[in-house]
Amino acid sequence: MLSTFVFIAVLSILILVHELGHFAMAKRCGVKVERFSLGFGPKLIAVTKGETEYCLSAIPLGGYVKMAGESPQDSLTGASWEFLSKSPGERFSIVIFGPLLNYLLGFLLFSATFMLGSPTLTNKVGKVLDEYPAKEAGVLAGDEVVSIDGEKVVYWDELTEIMHKKLEGTVRLVIMRDGASKELTLKPRVKEFKDIFGKEIKVAMVGIAPSEELVFQKFGPLEALSRGFSKTIELTVVTFKALGSLVTGRMSMRESVTGPIGIFMITAKAASLGLVYLLNIMAIISTSLAIFNILPIPILDGGHLAFIAIERLRRRPVSPRIQETVSQIGFGLLLLLMFFVFYFDIMRVIGK
Repeated sequence: MLSTFVFIAVLSILILVHELGHFAMAKRCGVKVERFSLGFGPKLIAVTKGETEYCLSAIPLGGYVKMAGESPQDSLTGASWEFLSKSPGERFSIVIFGPLLNYLLGFLLFSATFMLGSPTLTNKVGKVLDEYPAKEAGVLAGDEVVSIDGEKVVYWDELTEIMHKKLEGTVRLVIMRDGASKELTLKPRVKEFKDIFGKEIKVAMVGIAPSEELVFQKFGPLEALSRGFSKTIELTVVTFKALGSLVTGRMSMRESVTGPIGIFMITAKAASLGLVYLLNIMAIISTSLAIFNILPIPILDGGHLAFIAIERLRRRPVSPRIQETVSQIGFGLLLLLMFFVFYFDIMRVIGK
């Protein structure tokens, strides 16, 4: 029950922020907003204030802002408060502001996790693998790796980042054992792997695994904002690379795409671990939602942005008939994608 509440709460916050972006920019541009709905389907609660009806609807898997004159099928009067009466630039702003607020929320949530304390593995060795250089050099479980070739190591991610690049020659490890330092020299083993994008990479390995010891890295506001920005950009680059790999077939959709069921399981797990973990997952989902929404897929924000961009280039709108046909095709493809995503989610849950 608690997991379901957390899932709905997280999803509702992300959807609310997204729709608030559209709503706020529409108001700023002088567009009449007829309805603001959190959720789809039958209305559970509805309150009218001014010109807008605010609704809470039964299906909490989305939301929408209904603007006056937002499609050619509406009874258009040419009034200044209709969406289609606005310039391409103003309409572009209204459409893009939803994803933009999700992206900003992701950045702020990442920054918050760095201020509250980001969980990070320490430099303590948890396991030493047989027949690897570390075992032969005398590294033991419980040792702390404090430097590699003179580079200071405090956290496990620093250790792996430095070690994986040592493709040639030997390395000098300084470890702490029982309060005393010890220097070891060893030659890493170079292995070839495929990364998550299907690209062949070479990685230097010495055969050690981290312990389960965690510390919480806390940073001041400015450093947290800087790290939050870097994390958001890093996630953006990784996401676009992953999308490119999906299109070219180098990545499997089954292993790389998660739908509502998968998100439910992830948020439930994160909530059980603590607030910082939940905020981190929310940041990832919010950023991913922003990126997915700007893809040039009809019926998504990105599809509307594409039509507006074409209109700007052609100096006249795309005909309503073409827009409707393309949107119907896009809707069908999106339904097909959702079917596969649900199917893969279910297969992961039942372990097949």
